Amino acid sequence: MHAPDPMTPVVAPSDAELVAATLAGDRRAFGQIVERYQRLLCSLAYSATGQLSQSEDLAQDAFIDAWRQLATLREPEKLRAWLCGILRFKISRLRRADGREPVRHAESIEDSADFLPSNDQPTPDVAAHKEEQALMWSALERVPENYREPLILYYREHRSIEHVAAALDLTEDTVKQRLSRGRKILQEQVLAFVEGALERSTPGRVFTLGVLAALPELAAPAKAAGLGAAAAHGGMLAKTTTLATIITSTSGLVSAVLTLRTNLDQSRTPRERRAVVKITIAALVSTLGVMAAILLLRFASFRWWEHRIVFTAVAQVIALAFIVLWPMGLAGVMKRMRALRTAERRAHPEYFTHAIDQVGSSASEYKSRVRLFGVPLVHVRFSSPDAGAGPVFGWFAGGDRAYGLIMAWGGFAVAPFSIGAISIGAFSLGSIGLGLFSFGNFVVGYLVIGAASFGVKAYGWLSAAGWETAQAGSFAVARIAAEGPIAFAQHANDPIARSILADPQAEQYQMLVVASLSLIALAPVIAYSRAVRRRFGKSARDA
Repeated sequence: MHAPDPMTPVVAPSDAELVAATLAGDRRAFGQIVERYQRLLCSLAYSATGQLSQSEDLAQDAFIDAWRQLATLREPEKLRAWLCGILRFKISRLRRADGREPVRHAESIEDSADFLPSNDQPTPDVAAHKEEQALMWSALERVPENYREPLILYYREHRSIEHVAAALDLTEDTVKQRLSRGRKILQEQVLAFVEGALERSTPGRVFTLGVLAALPELAAPAKAAGLGAAAAHGGMLAKTTTLATIITSTSGLVSAVLTLRTNLDQSRTPRERRAVVKITIAALVSTLGVMAAILLLRFASFRWWEHRIVFTAVAQVIALAFIVLWPMGLAGVMKRMRALRTAERRAHPEYFTHAIDQVGSSASEYKSRVRLFGVPLVHVRFSSPDAGAGPVFGWFAGGDRAYGLIMAWGGFAVAPFSIGAISIGAFSLGSIGLGLFSFGNFVVGYLVIGAASFGVKAYGWLSAAGWETAQAGSFAVARIAAEGPIAFAQHANDPIARSILADPQAEQYQMLVVASLSLIALAPVIAYSRAVRRRFGKSARDA
């Protein structure tokens, strides 16, 4: 045997060889692919977006997609063009989603708080680098893209015209011409600065490790079918979560409609009925108004992307203010309605002549004889109460204000299982819900699902703010992971966030169970509404 000659040059494996090795399960081979093309993809993405952090996110997503789809690459020797195609598709999709040209909305110095240099050396002064990158882009954005791409690649590829020409499928003469034109467009006084800044922003080993760190959750590329199933699972979970938020919000709306019908059946005078209609309209308008305001803020965030943090904060403040103020307003309204009933009973006794309308009638209230620990098993008030009437209280309680040791339903309900306009409990369903598991329109708790939600794990079809995770159709804010069109978190709209939000403990069937429970919980509200109609509806008075 002959020992290998140490002077023999090491021949780098071809793209086709790296693809074959990766498909055979060699993760290091894919790492070589990333190292070989990370400058190219990051440079193209930066030329399109003007944001270093976003360009590296796009490039990383492109490499992840390439890992998933590598088995579909029919011509491995065309790997570079294939990778560029994946990246350019992501860039075009980003532009369509944003409804704007990304290069016109590059990060300003003030908005670059999340910038971290991508090279391997620690940075002594992050603020100086933020300013450097902002100034660099202010010069580069004035260069047309067909000149900007060669210019960026030229300095990131260590001033190699040959590499730029190969990367962009151009002749070396064309690259030289475009570089010359690009330099002329750039202001002479900033050219040297931009060259140095671009070199320092080149992605290094940290970027490669970041891509590879995201791969453990994926199967080998050769198992493309398994990967497709995993992706489909994640998509199904997202769709199911959205469906669950809509169902729970609809349940809250249905509960509000049933409450309106119940209140109309309980009314006895024209003044009471007018008050009920006005209160219901005011409640509906205020609820829809808050939802519309959040939607407008969503639109504004896309229109003025650089101010999205402000719009997100305003949306959260509006939702929280509604959650605080609406119950206070409802408590005042319920108090005035009790006073109105007493005043109307005195002013218009002719409307209260029927036996069922007398104070203390058997039709107005039911309290079971069976008691547990001195508390009625069931206590339900069917009539509209007079001033001074206290809340109903029992193991199972229902009425305008209901407190239950097991379950309560009504305008204001407090119990382990509560359903009402305002509901408080371990499991709560209502227009405003507060509980461990809370569902409805505006909800607060541990696991919360609704239109706007605040909790440890929050899901909302409009807005969600979670201490750990959040997923929403507009604004999603969380400490750890968030998914949504406008999302803020340690991991926002990235593979790690998707992995966390697709935790086995939050499978889609559990979301469907939650949604089903919110529909089943309407059963006592429907039964209560029917009982009120039987006792106090027009047919009961005519009897």
